[in-house]
Amino acid sequence: MKIGIPKEIKTNENRVSLVPAGAEALVAAGHTVYVEQGAGEGSGFSDEQYTAVGAKLLPTADAVWKEAEMIIKVKEPIAVEWPRMRKGQTIFTYFHFAADEKLTKAHLDSGATCIAYETVELPTRELPLLTPMSEVAGRMAVQEGAKYLEKLYGGRGVLLGGVPGVPPAKVVILGGGVVGVNAAKMAAGMGSKVVILDTSLPRLRYLSDVMPSNVQLIFSNRQNILEQIATADLVVGGVLLPGAKAPKLIRREDLKTMRPGAVIVDVAIDQGGCVETIKATTHENPVYTVDGIIHYGVANMPGGVPRTSTLALTNATLPYALKLANKGWKQALREDGALLKGLNVVDGKVTYQGVAEAFGMEYHAPEQFLK
Repeated sequence: MKIGIPKEIKTNENRVSLVPAGAEALVAAGHTVYVEQGAGEGSGFSDEQYTAVGAKLLPTADAVWKEAEMIIKVKEPIAVEWPRMRKGQTIFTYFHFAADEKLTKAHLDSGATCIAYETVELPTRELPLLTPMSEVAGRMAVQEGAKYLEKLYGGRGVLLGGVPGVPPAKVVILGGGVVGVNAAKMAAGMGSKVVILDTSLPRLRYLSDVMPSNVQLIFSNRQNILEQIATADLVVGGVLLPGAKAPKLIRREDLKTMRPGAVIVDVAIDQGGCVETIKATTHENPVYTVDGIIHYGVANMPGGVPRTSTLALTNATLPYALKLANKGWKQALREDGALLKGLNVVDGKVTYQGVAEAFGMEYHAPEQFLK
């Protein structure tokens, strides 16, 4: 199979979808890997490292898209890339369709087969291709939140861990999944007072066994959320409904109950965000203020640490990319139920329930396209 690795062009996106070791594995399996010149530079991988393992360099993104039967990316194709997509081409990347109707329609119109990292789901309900980036984003949420709590950036001027004689900051985390756990590890390790809210009692029981004593577990409902954010210095939104829009847990009017200069980092922004007032921002312009509350809504947070993120992402995606390349997408999806759940769009049809529901579109069972 001909596999294309274009350079990521979303604002401040420095990750690349395949490291040289991944290209080597695909070439060894008999495939041709086309890499756009400079695609790996942002993550510290030179063109020479790709050619040394047998990948072929192409000078432009147009050339890569034209040659490739399967495109592997990090982020969803943006508007300037849409004309490059074509019927019968497989695109394997993060899409987050449910948060963007225009994006969804563009991919439906293209006729391409779109397999989304974020909805590949194991029988255990684990999302193996979302997990590594959720780990990075959860840890970064605290790192970035701590920075914007500084007075220089308009924050409350609070140090997360406090100092002897001065109490630590309070970090409230919405959601006890991968993002929430990694945010809690960072915040607790820095000495903060941490509160995790989640709707799953089994999950809360599990977290109570593994989290340190400065992490408090509370059942998530409207009243408890309001009570906790009222005294929070940093709020991390880590809510996820796989493939669907995130629920709005913090409303516009709720901001008035919060402490001026508090920070909200909404990691759920890729799926529309769990805060009513959140909007997507960039690493270049990451924050804005609403009613005295600093909002951080960078939609590609792991892109800020591309070396770590690229290595972590390829570790997870490469086995699935090899299956798609070796067997073709239909056979690969027939044999792998987790990968089948990644199929979101094919032949102009929506094949993921959460995406169809988000826009009132007709849902088509993915199995019918595997014949």
